[in-house]
Amino acid sequence: MIAGFIMVTLDGYFEGDKPWELEWHRTDEEFNDFAAEQLDAFDTLVFGRATYEGMAQYWPSDEAVRTDPQVATRMNEASKVVVSRTLSRPEPAWSNTTLVRDARDLRSDKKQLVLGSSVLTTSLLEEGLLDELRIMVNPVLIGSGRSLASSASRPLPLRLSARREFRNGNVLLTYEPDEHS
Repeated sequence: MIAGFIMVTLDGYFEGDKPWELEWHRTDEEFNDFAAEQLDAFDTLVFGRATYEGMAQYWPSDEAVRTDPQVATRMNEASKVVVSRTLSRPEPAWSNTTLVRDARDLRSDKKQLVLGSSVLTTSLLEEGLLDELRIMVNPVLIGSGRSLASSASRPLPLRLSARREFRNGNVLLTYEPDEHS
């Protein structure tokens, strides 16, 4: 089972015009509890190259461990896979990380969670490899940025399977591929 999780703005951007422009993320104790529960539900975390590089720099940092210890501990101890055709090894180094050249080589016997990684997530949807897409919509408009599915080569129909509202205004929408559309 492969699921994807990504946070977006109400106008559909996962980051602003610059890489890692994410100051609009609404996180609080309820979100952090959700994040910890979500991380506990999966065997392996999966990242595309660009997301991996940012995550591998942030989560092992003193700041991450100090400000969000329950999520940082889980991120740092988790089994991780980076999908990249350009890296020769995972850089920067991050504990428990392996490199896979092709997303089709992800292990089907594991529960895997793709975090962020919009290009990888879209590719997995296009190839029929993503079983579930979790989109956390933050109630903010930023006007421009990078769209969740800007790399899609065709329409990708989805079916809403669950939703959850958070006290801070975030809404988690869970979708499954809709083969009948």
